[in-house]
Amino acid sequence: MSERLVIVGAGQAALSLAARLRMNKDERPITMIGLEPHPPYQRPPLSKKYLMGEAGFESLLLKPLDWYRDNHIDLRCGVWVEEIHRTSRQVRLQDGAVLDYDRLVLATGSSPRRLPQAVGGNLQGVYTVRYKEDADRLAEVMKPGRRLLIIGGGYIGLEAAAVARKAGLEVTLIEMTERILSRVAAKQTADVIRAIHLSHGVVIREATGLKRLMGENGRLTGAELADGSRLEIDMAIVGIGANANDDLASYAGLETRNGIIVDEKTSTADPAIHAVGDCALLPWGDQHIRLESVQNAVDQAEALADILTGKADAYRPHPWFWSDQYDVKLQIAGLNLGYDETVLRPGTRNGSLSIWYFRDGLFLAVDAINDAKAYMSGKKLLEMGRSVNKSFLSDATRDLKELLA
Repeated sequence: MSERLVIVGAGQAALSLAARLRMNKDERPITMIGLEPHPPYQRPPLSKKYLMGEAGFESLLLKPLDWYRDNHIDLRCGVWVEEIHRTSRQVRLQDGAVLDYDRLVLATGSSPRRLPQAVGGNLQGVYTVRYKEDADRLAEVMKPGRRLLIIGGGYIGLEAAAVARKAGLEVTLIEMTERILSRVAAKQTADVIRAIHLSHGVVIREATGLKRLMGENGRLTGAELADGSRLEIDMAIVGIGANANDDLASYAGLETRNGIIVDEKTSTADPAIHAVGDCALLPWGDQHIRLESVQNAVDQAEALADILTGKADAYRPHPWFWSDQYDVKLQIAGLNLGYDETVLRPGTRNGSLSIWYFRDGLFLAVDAINDAKAYMSGKKLLEMGRSVNKSFLSDATRDLKELLA
């Protein structure tokens, strides 16, 4: 009999793993367990088209319900695993049911960090965006003229600002570090993105932390900032990052560190247990990192399916990301970890440009702003393991195609 596979989680990574196994003609029994009452769906549109009413929830579903039945996948929604028994290879659900497994995959994702109750994080009118229900609650209150405070100047906060301005809200964004995108992008990228938001009427206050949110009768009414100033607001969106959902793994005795530590085959220290997607801490050079993106969730899960069916021997990530804000598309290839130099290259179209990252002269990553050619060129160079001459990049008359010859 084929080994029994249990997948804990029912998001992009879980679906990608199951779909790839079936594409590889693998017939093992698969059970997929999801905390939400919905089948697997796309999350990025939740805070954009779905929130704005431009897309229905059905259009977000990754597969129709019939697909699971036709592919003999036991999809269980609205339930969760409370405990892993590694010795007996069983998982216990919250309703007391016990499932046997031969191989277990943790695709538990991540959860948005929330503000503590001590600073008003429990007030009505404070939101995070991760699940369908979060977007539904926001859609009810995002009305023109309402005053919104966004806490956090990373991609989550900036994308929320763009959507809110499109919906006609008055938006103030605060970032406690010296500038927006300080942890993920170079100053040149931040400068461009900042200017775009300012041109759309967003008030951005950098090097400004939150002291506390204030409320009356349990409802948010204002914010006191670290510099002593106060804002009257109607609502707040918290965009201060996410934590890996690794408690289940930790309780089972697996090694975790804000993520479940895995090797290049996605295996944990227990060879019968794997982790993929946002919850996994995967090898990258001499360290372990979490890659929080749809691309990694899909690629890592599909790599595991190929490993399990003998079509691959490891997962070798080639990270890429994107962010849509207003009519601007920011595309990122590679990881800029530890960069010590950047090169700005004007694009061929008005308003397009790219920022190329280097460490010790080695090409690491590229941020491309409305510049698909720079993005694709940088992505291919990284996949080919090639570096690039910085003086070439500085010469806007040179065609990037020359780099790929």
